[in-house]
Parts: sequence; structure tokens; C-alpha cells
Amino acid sequence: MVKKKSLVDNISLQLATVFGVGLTPFMPGTAGCIIAVLVFLLIGNPTHFLIFTIVSVIISFPVSSRAEKIFKIKDCKKIVIDDFSGMLITFLYVPKKIEFIIPAFFLFRMLDMIKIPPANKIECIHGAVGVVGDDLVAGIYSSLIIQAVILLLKIFP
Repeated sequence: MVKKKSLVDNISLQLATVFGVGLTPFMPGTAGCIIAVLVFLLIGNPTHFLIFTIVSVIISFPVSSRAEKIFKIKDCKKIVIDDFSGMLITFLYVPKKIEFIIPAFFLFRMLDMIKIPPANKIECIHGAVGVVGDDLVAGIYSSLIIQAVILLLKIFP
């Protein structure tokens, strides 16, 4: 007999997969990042975007933990809220201009894949910290690099 999932399990799976985006068979993490770009473009107010990002990061830990237990796979590729949240961090205080959005997107994806320390160590941690932590590090690194570029462009136009 198949055990029926609770409401909390269903909500966790919806959030962990970013409403089913993580179920895509081809590059689900990248698909989650594309949704983050759309959210970035849709939320006009920087303060609202910051609040949304903080909430996303906070909820990514419990929902990733629960989804990992449901899927019974460590860092299951269907869990994309970690990629989504990391990408949101990348876009904090980035101008909504294509010349920043595209490089920021690819920078995050690259840093998420190569796992620059401490992301490589964090990824090995069991549970939600390992699932989410490496993406948050990639998002922070990406954000710092993009902000440095923005600053350099202001200094040297």
C-alpha cells in the first residue's frame, strides 16, 4: 500500500521543486534559475525583491530537507529551490539591464557547478545545509563579482 503524502509534504514538494519546475527532465537546476530571473524581472521594488529573496532562502532549508527525505535521494536534482534562491541572491541590487542579467545568470551557473571553497565542503554536509548551502555560496560569490563590475563601470565609464 502506498502511503499518502500529508499536506505539509505536498507543500514542501511544490516549493522544493519551485512548483514543478524541478520535475523537468532536462537541466532542472537551470530551469529553476530561469524562473528566478523571471521573478527578478517581475518584482520592481528592490526592497520587495530583497524580502522575497530572504524568505526564499529561509524556506529553502526546511522544504529541501523534507523533499530530500520524500525523494530518498541525497541532493535530488528535482529539488531546485536551492538553485532558485542562489540565483535570487545573485540578482540583489543588480540593474535590470540585459548587459548585467545575462552575465549574472551564467556566472552563477558556472560558480554553482565548479564549487569554489567553501561551497565544495558545504555540499558534502548531510541534509538541507548541504543541499542549499553550496548554492547560497555561489549566489554570494556571484553577487559580489557583479557588484564589483558595477562599481568598476561607475569608476571607469
